[in-house]
Amino acid sequence: MSRTRTALLAAMALVAGATGTAFAVDPGSAGIAAVPCTVDYKIQNQWSTGFTAAVTVTNNSAAKSSWSLKWSYAGNQQVTSGWNAKLSQSGAAVTAANESYNAQLSTGASVSFGFQGSYSGSNAIPATFTLDGVTCNVDDGGNPGPTDPPGPGGPSNRVDNPYAGAKVYVNPEWSAKAAAEPGGSRVSSQPTGVWLDRTAAINGAGGKMGLRAHLDEALRQKGSGELVVQLVIYNLPGRDCSALASNGELKPDEIGRYKTEYIDPIKAILADSKYSSLRIVTTVEIDSLPNLVTNTGSRPTAVPQCDVMKANGNYVKGVGYALNKLGDVPNVYNYVDAGHHGWIGWDDNFGPSATLFKEAATAEGATVNDVHGFITNTANYSALKENNFTINDNVAGKSVRESKWVDWNRYVDELSFAQGFRNQLVSAGFNSGIGMLIDTSRNGWGGAARPTGPGAQTSVDTYVDGGRYDRRIHPGNWCNQSGAGLGERPKAAPAAGIDAYVWMKPPGESDGSSKAIPNDEGKGFDRMCDPTYEGNPRNNNHMSGALPDAPLSGQWFSAQFRQLMQNAYPPLS
Repeated sequence: MSRTRTALLAAMALVAGATGTAFAVDPGSAGIAAVPCTVDYKIQNQWSTGFTAAVTVTNNSAAKSSWSLKWSYAGNQQVTSGWNAKLSQSGAAVTAANESYNAQLSTGASVSFGFQGSYSGSNAIPATFTLDGVTCNVDDGGNPGPTDPPGPGGPSNRVDNPYAGAKVYVNPEWSAKAAAEPGGSRVSSQPTGVWLDRTAAINGAGGKMGLRAHLDEALRQKGSGELVVQLVIYNLPGRDCSALASNGELKPDEIGRYKTEYIDPIKAILADSKYSSLRIVTTVEIDSLPNLVTNTGSRPTAVPQCDVMKANGNYVKGVGYALNKLGDVPNVYNYVDAGHHGWIGWDDNFGPSATLFKEAATAEGATVNDVHGFITNTANYSALKENNFTINDNVAGKSVRESKWVDWNRYVDELSFAQGFRNQLVSAGFNSGIGMLIDTSRNGWGGAARPTGPGAQTSVDTYVDGGRYDRRIHPGNWCNQSGAGLGERPKAAPAAGIDAYVWMKPPGESDGSSKAIPNDEGKGFDRMCDPTYEGNPRNNNHMSGALPDAPLSGQWFSAQFRQLMQNAYPPLS
């Protein structure tokens, strides 16, 4: 499938058309049978005399113990330096051979490398590539054509960024609740995610619309243009092992039920040709994989339930299965949840998280090609951009990293984290064209409490605490946070490497009940949703900062919605 993606967006000088995917075609196949390899060549950055490029090679034939990719330039391009491959050039001909550490290229596996080059005049993408002597032909930019392999779900017509040039689905159920609140009509037309948080949600439960009903409504909203539908895939066995408020219906060992009763029916609906004109974005399993990194083993934040899920492997298997099955549908774009900067931004979480995500993305038949990108800050509150301090600031002889708020994290906000983690994910083996989403539904932190400048420089803590937009007591607080506001409105391609700002969490839907409430949805009571709770190691034993009188997770919380509008930043007009 052609899955080329623009690696870096606005903020960088890109040349129109400077991406291409090449497919080596079996000569006897008339261009539609076996495709031994794909080559994805992208110009990431270009200036008047030079450029950087990223290349991803995927081997769809027999496993290789070594590999060599060759191409020739039509112009005067010269490779000057490279990484993750041995690059040499003779005249216009370039050869990229494996390093010792990436020589193995199994069937379905990908390897990525990059380089810097010089040029003058034009800088066209090479017309032909060969992988170990097999010729590859540049495809037509992602539209189904004679060189596109059909794949399990037919030809793919995926675009670089599904949000670009498209409207996004407005959930009429959420919209009606928002509009019913005083002033709610100011935001009730914003697009939000549709949460499939239990098996019953697929067909509709409690009078709510099911998946087909949402997709039918999406077709109506689509008209003659393009439209994105945002779905949250959220029902792993032993779901959200560290947060009782969002526990689910499936027991830790019920991976079989997850596959056959949840993922398979969703795939069957999404694969219906009736919906083939929609761009379907899936956010895959919020808060699952990061738990296996941070909340297991001997760490002080460890939770027994998370140790169980790490031992049985069902988070990894479940995510892999979902990516594999949903990725077969040509108009589905899978984005995997990547936590947020206040969770995996520390040195000992950052790299291991990317490695674990790669493990899940290659489990149960999935490949990295089933991952279109990642999403950060889903249903969370981390500020998009902290303008009053940076990670490099020093105050009173101490680094900002030493402040109690930052606590040695490498990142202070979601935008820098999402861009930095994207690079880490590519280094871990994901395609160089992956894009990031950032959930901005509740991270505006506006209103009277929003600082207008840096804090006092009497100490590193007064400097950070006085200037930070995020007014939570601790960045580990996640439930119905007091003082929060709506953030940036959804928009496409807002920054380099970011596909969109989204409201994946519908504002006004509770994170969890502030006291125990009996229910048939498998949702427990988490003390982090209790405003009187004094904390645990995951929030460094601080108060929870939660609003009182909250209903079960997912239910409408009017007081929270009104506060979010009041504190919105940018402010609502």
